[in-house]
Amino acid sequence: MNEINLEGKTALIVGAGRGIGRETAELFSNAGANVVITSRNEAELMELEYKLNTKGNGNVLSVEADASVEADVRALVESAIARFDSIDYLILAAGMGILKPFGELTLQDFDALINANVRTAFNVLQAVLPKMAEQKFGRVVAIPGILGKAPMMQASAYCAAKYALTGMIKCLKDEYKRFGIRFSLMHFGGVDSSFWDNISMKVQRDKMLSIDAAANAVFFAATQSGEGVMSEIVLMPENHQLV
Repeated sequence: MNEINLEGKTALIVGAGRGIGRETAELFSNAGANVVITSRNEAELMELEYKLNTKGNGNVLSVEADASVEADVRALVESAIARFDSIDYLILAAGMGILKPFGELTLQDFDALINANVRTAFNVLQAVLPKMAEQKFGRVVAIPGILGKAPMMQASAYCAAKYALTGMIKCLKDEYKRFGIRFSLMHFGGVDSSFWDNISMKVQRDKMLSIDAAANAVFFAATQSGEGVMSEIVLMPENHQLV
C-alpha cells in the first residue's frame, strides 16, 4: 500500500496512456495527488481517468496533446495550472523506439526518434520549469532507459535520441538546482511493455522488468524526501545486470 500522502500536490505525467506512464499515474493518484494525464490517445486517457475516478480520486485532469507540438504543450500546462494552481511533479514517460541495423535506418526514422524522445521533453520542460522555479519546488523524472547510458547494436539512432535526453537533463540540473528543482534519470533495462510489440529483434520478454517495477522506481525517485537527490537509477533484469 502506498503510504505517501501527496494531497494538494500536482503530478503531470506525459505519456500516461499506457505502460510506465499509466502505472505511474496510478501511483500518484493512490497517494492522493492531483493528477494531470496526457498523451495523443484520447480513448486511453478517458479510460484511465475513469479508472482513477472510480478508485476515489476526483482530482484528475486528462488532456489529449501531442507533446512534440509547442502549442499543445502550452495549452496543457495552462489547463493544469488553471485547475490545480501548480505542477509539483513532472514525469516524462513519452517516447518511441526503432531498433534496426544502421544501414537500414532512414532519415524519417531518425527524425521520428528525435521528435518523440527529445523534442517532446524539450517542449514540456520549457513550459513547466518556469512554473516550478516560481514556486521554488519541483521534481522531474525522465526515462532515457539504459540506451541513454550504454550502447547496443542496432540502436544507433535510438541511442542518439536517448543520449540527447540524458545530456539535456544533466545540463538543466545545474541551471535549476538553485530553484529547488531536482532531476532524476531512470536507466531501465528491458521493460516488458508495448515498446517491443513492433520490434523485430528477438528478445526474451519474460526475462524483462515488469512495468510495475519500473513505475515504482519512477515514483520512488520523484517522491524521495530529505536532502538527497536520487539523480540516476539503473534498474536491470537480474539476468542482464550492468555494473
